[in-house]
Amino acid sequence: MDFDDTPDEAAWRAEVRAFLADHKDELGARTGRRDLDDETSRRRQALLYDAGYVGVTWPVEAGGRGGTPMQQAIVDQEMARAAIPGLINLIGIGMCGPTVIGHGSQDQKDRYLKRLLRADDVWCQLFSEPASGSDLAALRTRAVQDEQGDWHITGQKVWTTLAHLADYGILLTRTDPDVAKHRGLTMFVVDLKAPGVSVRPLRQMTGGAEFNEVFFDDVVIPDSERLGEVGEGWRVALTTLMSERLTLGGGGGDIGMNVERVAEHVGGRIGALPPDRQALVRQDFGRAYVATLGMRYTGYRLLTALSKGSLPGPEASAGKLAGTRAALELADLAVRLLGDDAVYGAGPDSARPDSAGPDETATWQLLQAGLPGMAIAGGTNEVLRNIIGERVLGLPPEPRADKGMTFRELAAAGA
Repeated sequence: MDFDDTPDEAAWRAEVRAFLADHKDELGARTGRRDLDDETSRRRQALLYDAGYVGVTWPVEAGGRGGTPMQQAIVDQEMARAAIPGLINLIGIGMCGPTVIGHGSQDQKDRYLKRLLRADDVWCQLFSEPASGSDLAALRTRAVQDEQGDWHITGQKVWTTLAHLADYGILLTRTDPDVAKHRGLTMFVVDLKAPGVSVRPLRQMTGGAEFNEVFFDDVVIPDSERLGEVGEGWRVALTTLMSERLTLGGGGGDIGMNVERVAEHVGGRIGALPPDRQALVRQDFGRAYVATLGMRYTGYRLLTALSKGSLPGPEASAGKLAGTRAALELADLAVRLLGDDAVYGAGPDSARPDSAGPDETATWQLLQAGLPGMAIAGGTNEVLRNIIGERVLGLPPEPRADKGMTFRELAAAGA
């Protein structure tokens, strides 16, 4: 692979870089904490969309630009380089939108997709549940159809990112408990403002509350909001999951920690360390840096395949798994280099010349505190290793005690 930009890519990069520089004040600056100012974040995404830098690879008829995966990768790289905050609707763009494109009706596409790209509507993904853990197909949220054809939803979801800000979500439910657990599922678009929907934020160790638990108390969803056929929800969900892993770590982007930014941090603080410590820091950073670049360039190979018409596959799981580990190593190193400031904090009037300012200290601490959640999002590390082992390496599958049993039988057995 040629890692240099082609002339067209170089021109695109220059265009993106110039736009970000010209609109720096409007776009704002990235900190360790996700910018959860709802209105500010929506305006930022609308500005980027109107300029053509959101939904770059989406089809034109879906509101996108019809561009290449490398064009999208360049936008992501330049936003990271300029420290522009991430998009508020990343889940909508990376996971919900592709699911609507692949399985939604034309009416759903017309009503939802462009508004999603502009962040006129924020979306979330309602999959995980308290009782099913990483076994998504064991979910218990029920959807029952009435005589008029509407669906009544009862159940609970958990760890739903940005549900407290979301307008819509994609919701995976169980519509038939008398078949195998993977077969009796159906997916819907749900209005998060509908009667019967309750959202409760969950406080994280970062101090923020991006995750939520969501309750459905006889929520009515019209059949026109179904995605795919009844009972085909698992197939629809695979579109979401593959897109999620590609978004989180399979497309050449860094996970959580921009390695060039960490390099600047290391370079600015390593000189204050004793020589023996400097050697250890260089060794730790070098290891994580190589792992990050390996993940990044492997992601570019996947982008190349996608640009030729391939679909996201299990290889994206390897990028997410490797990228999460490298990001955690970089975050730990960045915080260790803060020294005492990482433990006691740094006041604005600190007398030590090597003291990190309060903003710098908070930035690295918040990044470190938030990254463990990435080892769960998009599939736990254990689930990803199973996928790689079975679907990439061809190893024998895990033994399944539930094989040949209906979901009702599993529930009765307490499984």
